[in-house]
Amino acid sequence: MSSEPESKTQAPPPAPSKASSSNALASDPELLNDFILESREHLTSIELQLLVLDQDPAHAEAIHSIFRGFHTIKGMAGFLDLDAVRELAHEVETVLDLARNSRITITSAIIDRILESKDYLNGWMSELEAMLATGKAPFVPGHAGLLEAIRQLGAAALAGSSPEAAPGAAASRVGKPSLAPDAEQRATTKPAPPPESPPSGLAELARELASASGPEAAEPAAPAVPESAEPGKPVETHSTSARAIKVDTGKLDYLVDMVGEMVIAQSLVRHDPDLAGGLKPRLARNLSQLSRITDEVQRTAMSMRMIPIGQLFQKTARLVRDLSRKASKQVELELSGEETELDRNIVEELADPLMHMVRNAVDHGIESPEQREKAGKPRTARVTLRAGHQAGQIMIQVSDDGRGLDREKILAKARERKLLADDAPLSDTEVFNLIFHPGFSTAEKITDVSGRGVGMDVVRKHVQKLRGRIDILSKRGEGTTFVLKLPLTLAIIDGLVVGVGSQRYIVPIYAVREMLKPAEEAISTVHGREEMAMIRGALVPVVRLHRRFQVQPRHENPWESLLIVSESGGKQFCLMVDELIGKQEVVIKSLGEGLRNIAGVAGGAILGDGRVGLILDLEGLFGVHRGE
Repeated sequence: MSSEPESKTQAPPPAPSKASSSNALASDPELLNDFILESREHLTSIELQLLVLDQDPAHAEAIHSIFRGFHTIKGMAGFLDLDAVRELAHEVETVLDLARNSRITITSAIIDRILESKDYLNGWMSELEAMLATGKAPFVPGHAGLLEAIRQLGAAALAGSSPEAAPGAAASRVGKPSLAPDAEQRATTKPAPPPESPPSGLAELARELASASGPEAAEPAAPAVPESAEPGKPVETHSTSARAIKVDTGKLDYLVDMVGEMVIAQSLVRHDPDLAGGLKPRLARNLSQLSRITDEVQRTAMSMRMIPIGQLFQKTARLVRDLSRKASKQVELELSGEETELDRNIVEELADPLMHMVRNAVDHGIESPEQREKAGKPRTARVTLRAGHQAGQIMIQVSDDGRGLDREKILAKARERKLLADDAPLSDTEVFNLIFHPGFSTAEKITDVSGRGVGMDVVRKHVQKLRGRIDILSKRGEGTTFVLKLPLTLAIIDGLVVGVGSQRYIVPIYAVREMLKPAEEAISTVHGREEMAMIRGALVPVVRLHRRFQVQPRHENPWESLLIVSESGGKQFCLMVDELIGKQEVVIKSLGEGLRNIAGVAGGAILGDGRVGLILDLEGLFGVHRGE
């Protein structure tokens, strides 16, 4: 590389015009979008492999994988005239090349700088995305300081690990970006071997153009490691071009919507009154075949939306590393059930709640190494993320082996904030659920990580938005476990169709504990204001659904009606309805902007007879009942 690009690195932030140069290909939105998508895949893989290196600095495959990722990004960025991206990727690549040739040893300082470089490049990708969306030139902070830090880091590491290296040689490497140390040797020997798998069109084109500048630039890069790959394990590099394609998520969502419409249409045909009088055998067989095909298409379409939760879990590894170092704690992250699949939209919505729970675990739950040693625990704490299926739902656990929740401290804080009466008897579950109140925190001091009582409130709101529930299990001195139970998908729901007067409602089946017809003596009124039912020895509030929606019921007396027992915030309650019509899998439909924020209503569904039924949000109904 000549000294001319070096002068650019000392200048202010890279000129936006670089992202939209006169090169027609560089200004091609489709080409830029391909570059962004591929770069993000490489950057995700780079972070995972860096965390492997953090545990084992001599892990050769991780070093090679990171090197290939930066090398590919450099080649594509050079083709698109993104000089800031190309220069930074080149400097990191130079340091990694020294490491993969055993000339330097990977240290925490080197990992920190590479992570910082990865974050910088992620910022560039975000700016390029914004440019494609708005047409505005990208702006990313200058990278001259980061470039110089990486050069000095590589030179210092080389000087420390290679006594025979002359100071002048090291200085020349710092002074200007150069070819990787073994590049000259590669230039005079045989060319690089062909890639193991067919590269994408953009990567191949960039590689062909880069090859004109020298063999070093033409070295092939391995494909990005899939996000679901397990860190530290070799990844299969067989060709997947014939088995996987990239599809715009908007098209995928539209396909799922149309499949939902097809399911509704098939249900309407099956329940058509004109066919109720009896079917000829041939027509009955054809309708049965149609039903089977529709169900299969629906399952296939829904499976296309499903992605492994492992990619979300693995993103927390960087968070745990950074937080533990910031808090001077030793924390080990254990992942289990990464292959569990759930709806892509749920994975996206879970990112914030998971971040807050992990932050709280590391900052509040985990003790310092000295405190753990005094308590007879290992100095290295453990945070565990688990995922799996349970009763048709996804169950996610976030556990730590720290100090656990302090029941008395939580109660004292709740009484101080007037959240409950001084003499109110509460179970452990009810006490632990108090931490979900907005602004509630028992932290002795506020840090820049947590302590303001915002995080757990965010967690509860996100889980409720996903139609899920969250429970807390904790034992003082042994640790805390948060258990999230979520539906497999946000598009379809298994529900109980119930009737109240002439109306139909769908109660999500995951929210139902039991159904019963109470005896007359089991119904009572507490202090003349709240109606209660005696369920298995406990008084449970009764919520009359007809009063919430102002419907004329068929039965006014609870003992003539049906009670559906559910739970909200650790407290059970009963929903009073006239009858149970049946169980049905329904496609969830949005009610539009004007009706989307009605408390107690999660959406609508078209039933088999063509009527519209409201899908109930039982937690929201109980909140309205209590006046929240």
